[in-house]
Amino acid sequence: MIRRILALTSGRIALGLLAAVALLAVFGPLLAPQDPLEGTADILASPSGAHLLGTDYLGRDVLSRLLDGSRVSVLGAVQVALIALVVGVVPGILSVYLGRPFEWVTLRLADTLVALPFLVFAVAVTALLGNGIPQAMFVVGIMVSPLFYRVARAATLSVARSPYVEAAIVAGASVGWVVRKHVWVKVLPPIAVALANTTGVGFVIVSSLTFLGIGVQPPAPTWGGVLASDLGYLSFQPWAPLAPTALIMATVWACNLLADAIRDVTGEAGQALLNRRKVANGSPVAP
Repeated sequence: MIRRILALTSGRIALGLLAAVALLAVFGPLLAPQDPLEGTADILASPSGAHLLGTDYLGRDVLSRLLDGSRVSVLGAVQVALIALVVGVVPGILSVYLGRPFEWVTLRLADTLVALPFLVFAVAVTALLGNGIPQAMFVVGIMVSPLFYRVARAATLSVARSPYVEAAIVAGASVGWVVRKHVWVKVLPPIAVALANTTGVGFVIVSSLTFLGIGVQPPAPTWGGVLASDLGYLSFQPWAPLAPTALIMATVWACNLLADAIRDVTGEAGQALLNRRKVANGSPVAP
């Protein structure tokens, strides 16, 4: 799948941007030119050689705060996606095989979670368990999990009615064996698309919560927190919100672009792309 994605221009762009964001998350705090928490007398300074993106209302270097805050923003988004993946996919697949009672209960739980406002619950949980990104993202991941549940369930239903799957069950194959050998291969592509989309949603949620001051302890930097601090001084620095906004938008756009690329290479368009590459290499094309 990775090779097919890299064969698309959109896939290369998306993976390149996400790789850059991942590198920022890993090395960003080390690359910060100054202490992101240390204030100076140079308040609301314009971009210069000493401060490439200027300083905020406390004289802290904005570039250093964005680099240092990238780790929290990225890890929060990944945590949302992984929790939603685990909580949603397993019940979605098993709901097809474990009988009507399990199916009914999981469907009602999914409907209930869809109806609940996840931002409100994230705020409530952080108030109960402490103001931290892991607590907030755990709740948000559970609230987003119905997306994975429905995707996994729909994909499993399409495979479960296949003659070879029914034949395997009649022959005495266990549910686990059927899922590993037949179902998972068919369910993986739509789940990969949902995972890429959910990661982008996770970035938006993390940025929204940190913009409101939820999930982080001041003065810890985050992309949303830097954006919030900039908006209070637009009359002095009208350009200040551009950098954090560009980071958030580019990351979310890359996630959505990757989701589109995965969808393209795993459907009929993906088979057509594979056939064109076989023709170019002189290999026979399957009918």
